[in-house]
Amino acid sequence: MGNSDREFMTKPAAFNDGRSASEAGDFTSFAPDRPGKTVSVVIPAFNEELSVRETVVELRKLFDVTDISAEIIVVDDGSKDKTAREARAAGARVIQHRSNRGYGASLKSGIIAASNDIIGITDADGTYPAKYFPEMLAELESADMVVGSRTGADVHIPLSRMPAKWFLRVMANYVANTRIPDLNSGLRVFRRDVAVQYFAILSDQFSFTTTITLALLCDKYAVTYLPIDYRRRQGKSKIVPWDAGSFAILIFRVAMLFRPLRVFIPLAIFCIGYGVVKTGFDMTHDPNISASAILAFVSALIMVLTGMLGDAVATRLGRFNQYAALGVRPKEYVEVDETDEDLEPRRVEKRIETI
Repeated sequence: MGNSDREFMTKPAAFNDGRSASEAGDFTSFAPDRPGKTVSVVIPAFNEELSVRETVVELRKLFDVTDISAEIIVVDDGSKDKTAREARAAGARVIQHRSNRGYGASLKSGIIAASNDIIGITDADGTYPAKYFPEMLAELESADMVVGSRTGADVHIPLSRMPAKWFLRVMANYVANTRIPDLNSGLRVFRRDVAVQYFAILSDQFSFTTTITLALLCDKYAVTYLPIDYRRRQGKSKIVPWDAGSFAILIFRVAMLFRPLRVFIPLAIFCIGYGVVKTGFDMTHDPNISASAILAFVSALIMVLTGMLGDAVATRLGRFNQYAALGVRPKEYVEVDETDEDLEPRRVEKRIETI
């Protein structure tokens, strides 16, 4: 970590209500020697003293009864309250930013500091149930990222956010050319090397999850969605209504990086449509074609050529995923065992070593 960050390795401590850590649950060890999966769970936190302890305790209780060896990292993003103290008391490893740098910056700090190659992320506000992590880690065996989609039976998302979320999801579906059930869920697992390659374009703010979702889908990575519940938030949300505008701009920015034709072609079609209508109007009312009609046709041509140039650059130079040129998602490259009597394809995990 840089000089601006301070890292604290902590041990479980007593709870504020007088209970010891052992009375609240067996949190004395992450059991690193037991066989099974290993994961580092990164929890960004900013002024979350009311819920961060409960979030960490819930995770530790879960991992203590599974074969998952977990490292829990809480990144205190310059909180003014007792967030860091509460996280340390619950037994988490705590990293502190000296000032508030943002949700995405906190995730980047935690991912870089993590000891394991598999990364899980969740929020400190208690909205995401920890119980889904084992299933998500199992799904990661056949995917590059697993996202907890907030489409379960018990979901509490404020109604005021529904219209903006719907609009952003429609935009993202168009850019990625696939159906995205949940664009910016904060509960997901992925491999560190998959995320780190995109750090240059991942936002330091709340749009981190939106960007990495679109980037992986556009680069043909395998993204799996798992329906989850979503609890009511404890404390006040850090997202404000005008953040929707920032998300919309971000989606266009990602489209320009990965799928520029999906931005320029609709604009070109609009210009051509206007030019045809205006030309028809001019020819019926005046034998001359107006300058605006000619300008519309020229603009359409410029947009098509610009889009094609951008797509060529994105295809030849801008792709981060080395497997994108093959048109095959890394975790979807499988072989079918023809000897199976039931004729069901047996997945044989095989990463492509060379192009």
